[in-house]
Amino acid sequence: MKRAAAFRLVLVTAPDSKTARALAKAALTARLVACANLLPRIESHYWWQGKLESSAEVLIVLKTTRAKLAALEKLILAKHPYDTPEFIALPLAEGNSKYLDWLTASASREKPLTGTDLH
Repeated sequence: MKRAAAFRLVLVTAPDSKTARALAKAALTARLVACANLLPRIESHYWWQGKLESSAEVLIVLKTTRAKLAALEKLILAKHPYDTPEFIALPLAEGNSKYLDWLTASASREKPLTGTDLH
């Protein structure tokens, strides 16, 4: 295990899979994240404008570095259809060394990594 203070998991909800895929693709294309996981069919319950609401959403889990976080937030807020999109960044404590090296390289390279780049 390797210390992982320089990394973040970012949670973003989207109204549907099409929007979630577009947000994930934009973040990946901009090289702001190494990976985006889409978890479809979550059920969200929340307060909005003084009323209790619920809706089906897609949760996007984005893996990035602390250095890319501000740019990622700016991109998500600019492209998201919600007035107030969820954007929560969680710090990581530790992680597998090879995975964290891949995450760093993938979020900063001009070209995608291949499996041989990590050996």
